[in-house]
Amino acid sequence: DAFANPPMSRSLCGLVSVVDLDLRNRGPASGVGIEGRDVVSVTEQMMHDLLANPRFGSAPRPPQIVIDSEGFVNESSQPFNVNVITTRLRIGLKKAAAGRMVFVSRENARMVQNERNLRRSRQVDVGTVGITLAQAGADYRLVGRMASIDHRGGASGAIQRYTQLSFEMLDMERGTIVWSGIYEFSRAAIEDIIYR
Repeated sequence: DAFANPPMSRSLCGLVSVVDLDLRNRGPASGVGIEGRDVVSVTEQMMHDLLANPRFGSAPRPPQIVIDSEGFVNESSQPFNVNVITTRLRIGLKKAAAGRMVFVSRENARMVQNERNLRRSRQVDVGTVGITLAQAGADYRLVGRMASIDHRGGASGAIQRYTQLSFEMLDMERGTIVWSGIYEFSRAAIEDIIYR
């Protein structure tokens, strides 16, 4: 057990040594909320589900997709940086899709437009990819929601939390939902930890 016999490392000023953890297992500072192992599990399931869907994994032309935090809402009782999920999912999908999907960056649209303006005003050359009529449009955009229900036991003081992560892929021309995924879990503890 890694926690009973942690790997030896140099300690500083008598502090406890650092222990490397497996991302797929519960760590020593675990609580009832979403944690790193949940992010790994959810994004891996989503990658599998999306690549298995013919619309995304084997379309005749690779679909152009936006995956960022803009369309993700945290309505849960837990503070959470949603970029942790969207970044891991986008990078993992890009690797796994191997060209079967094209990812459009809306986060960097202003930077891209500045470069386009420099090229068109001939302040710089056109590079090696040439000039296009406009920036890439998105066929689909991932949106999501994180929600939770909390309970606290009176006498025991136990805390229980149900957490739900839902995702939908929107057709950006028609506004229809073309894929949905939901991931949920419930946990209880006598004392919760502080999430930041």
